[in-house]
Amino acid sequence: MKKVAFYTLGCKLNYSETSTIARMFENRGYQKVDFSDSPDIFVINTCSVTENADKKCRKVVQEAKKISPDSYVTIVGCYAQLKPVEISEIPGVDAVLGAAEKFQLIDYLDGFQKKEKPQVFASEIKEAKRFNHSYSYGDRTRTFLKVQDGCNYGCAFCTIPLARGKSRSDSIANIVAAAREIAATDVKEVVLTGVNIGDFGIQGGRRVEKFLDLVKALDDVNGIDRFRISSIEPNLLTKDIISFVAKSKRFVPHFHIPLQSGSNKILQRMNRRYLRELYAERVATIKKLMAHCCIGVDVIVGFPGETEEDFLETYQFLNELDISYLHVFTYSERANTDAIEMDGVVPMKDRNKRSKMLRSLSEKKRRNFYEENLGGQFTVLFEEDIEEGMMHGFTENYIRVAAKYDPILINETKKVALREINDRGVVEVTEAEEEVLVH
Repeated sequence: MKKVAFYTLGCKLNYSETSTIARMFENRGYQKVDFSDSPDIFVINTCSVTENADKKCRKVVQEAKKISPDSYVTIVGCYAQLKPVEISEIPGVDAVLGAAEKFQLIDYLDGFQKKEKPQVFASEIKEAKRFNHSYSYGDRTRTFLKVQDGCNYGCAFCTIPLARGKSRSDSIANIVAAAREIAATDVKEVVLTGVNIGDFGIQGGRRVEKFLDLVKALDDVNGIDRFRISSIEPNLLTKDIISFVAKSKRFVPHFHIPLQSGSNKILQRMNRRYLRELYAERVATIKKLMAHCCIGVDVIVGFPGETEEDFLETYQFLNELDISYLHVFTYSERANTDAIEMDGVVPMKDRNKRSKMLRSLSEKKRRNFYEENLGGQFTVLFEEDIEEGMMHGFTENYIRVAAKYDPILINETKKVALREINDRGVVEVTEAEEEVLVH
């Protein structure tokens, strides 16, 4: 029995797809093992969002060959679609499969016999029309359920449409069936994921369903405690969606909403589909209906044309906004994007300085959010994450908590009271019934 190991770079969507590909291998009689367990086959699922992700791919290949010199190394994912020939030239790589081919890799590489030269199966991205159903299982406490793929937006900094193709979705019926399949396992939380999930509903090139209707249908699926919406564009996060989540049975009060810049000038240069005023309005609506809701924000610093004044405008906008944390990205030049042709390149030292400032702001925002919720009662899903006798988990509104280790609590939900923030920035808790969990 051949052993296969998987390594995933990038987003939650990649994790859901890797997990599905892994189950395909297991169904064909392969043994899934850890990366370090001398596998016969490595499958590396790549990301292309930043230049650093490219470098990481090379590093993972090098490590794979150190662990198992005679192994068969297969590269799939976004980077594989964008630069298949370049990847095939990395020493140690045996095969590269693009977006349209990655779910058929066992068929393409039957037997995983090494050839004289690396094999490349990567058709034009326009050929990636099929929606491949996938969800993660067994890798983490949460399951990532893919509901949408591809993107029709043309943001100036982004390679994802080139790597994943046009927007397309599964049907509500199929996704509900998958959710019921997941509900029959021990999974307590499902995270809806995709490239642009608010654009859900496009099948065969035309819109036939809506994201709001998907959310409503999933809210009626018994056996899953919580659904969480991953990143959703502000212009697609409608007031109807926010209102439904506010009163839903299973959807948690947590939104991750990409902003990218607090300057309207830069938003327009980025070719984003909203202005900062709409973003502020969405945040205000959320907080009015769900005061304890967690709001995460993506922001890019150092985009071409971003002056110091533009950055400070972004900083001030975020500082005044009632949000909970930031994901800060330092702009990196990506081939075949509109941004790479723009003037006003920001020096790397300025990009790094701005990134550091926003990361500090994020820490301040997160602590403030945690402090606002101290004394409140929430439900925690505990994870198998043990550190110095403590276990961790997240509340429905995404506050990380610590409790004294209890094996019974792993992958279980429990009502707790938020007590205090410890020196690691994690909230220590007591049971809602006042039985002490942390001493």
